[in-house]
Amino acid sequence: MSGSTFGQLLCVTNFGESHGPAIGCVVDGCPPGLPLSEADLQPDLDRRKPGTSRHVTQRRESDRVEILSGVYQGSTSGAPIALLIRNEDARSGDYAELAETFRPGHADYTYWRKYGVRDPRGGGRSSARLTAPMVAAGAIARKWLGQAFGTRIRGHLQQLGDVAVAFESWEMVDANPFFAASLDCVPQLEAKIDALRRSGDSCGAVVRVVASSVPAGLGSPLYDKLDARIAYAMMGINAVKGVEIGAGFAAAAQLGSTHGDEMTPDGFLSNHAGGVLGGISTGQDIEVRLALKPTSSIRLPRRSVDLKYRAVTVVTQGRHDPCVGIRATPIAEAMLALVLMDHALLQRAQNAEVRHELAPLPGAAPV
Repeated sequence: MSGSTFGQLLCVTNFGESHGPAIGCVVDGCPPGLPLSEADLQPDLDRRKPGTSRHVTQRRESDRVEILSGVYQGSTSGAPIALLIRNEDARSGDYAELAETFRPGHADYTYWRKYGVRDPRGGGRSSARLTAPMVAAGAIARKWLGQAFGTRIRGHLQQLGDVAVAFESWEMVDANPFFAASLDCVPQLEAKIDALRRSGDSCGAVVRVVASSVPAGLGSPLYDKLDARIAYAMMGINAVKGVEIGAGFAAAAQLGSTHGDEMTPDGFLSNHAGGVLGGISTGQDIEVRLALKPTSSIRLPRRSVDLKYRAVTVVTQGRHDPCVGIRATPIAEAMLALVLMDHALLQRAQNAEVRHELAPLPGAAPV
């Protein structure tokens, strides 16, 4: 199955299935000399893992990551880094009735049309469980970027279903199970998810991710633009149906006199471009927003067909998130980190000799 490798100089090859013995990835291209251990990766995996609150799937996975290669005496050696996460709580019997039918909104039908066979257990390769290895790989990139440039990547929930979530402080994001940047809205979010669980339905979400202290000059025209690669990475996350960079779709209603970010000796006066101009980073914050669709696995009866195209009614059993967007924040952070590290390595490879007398203009957009 092609399409499981991400990146150019920093290459991440993802493997495994939702209900197989293990999932994982191989990270190739990480420079040697980066201090690295499982303890550097585990916190991000703990933020993403299931069963952390009553509002997400109750599948119980410790998501303990094992580093199998590429690290010697506490530092990366330059060799491929193999990461393994064992599956511990798969209940394949929940999916026995789905082997002959297709779930509406899922990849069941398209996988079958493409490969002629599919793994119905938890969605197989199409499961969001396969984002866990990418979060582990992203933790490597996050650490490298932090040491190299002081880059910081943070995300938060901006909308859950029809409930908008205000931004108050980054400090609040990890103080609640929704990754919301406001604690005042948590009771409303809890009531929303509790109602969805009772009804058997699901909802979508919007997640915002911001990378600060990103060096200027990352990305290349025409078809390797930084924002294009970011959009590509984000669309690779399960359930993502839309990506905005900077002002995004709001740019259509702006005037050129508003959208164009003016520059002064003190820096940029705005950041409608989202930190990218002409496909190349400006040194401002990288601003990304993701729209995630409602979870397709729901308990409500849905019309579908079986392998013979006969009409059936599907009711999905098992353990599922009523909103996949709740756990999407650390996934989006990881994918942004991987893109930025990949482009930083590409920039170093091609333009290491480029020197400027002046530092990049400082960004004036608030974090």
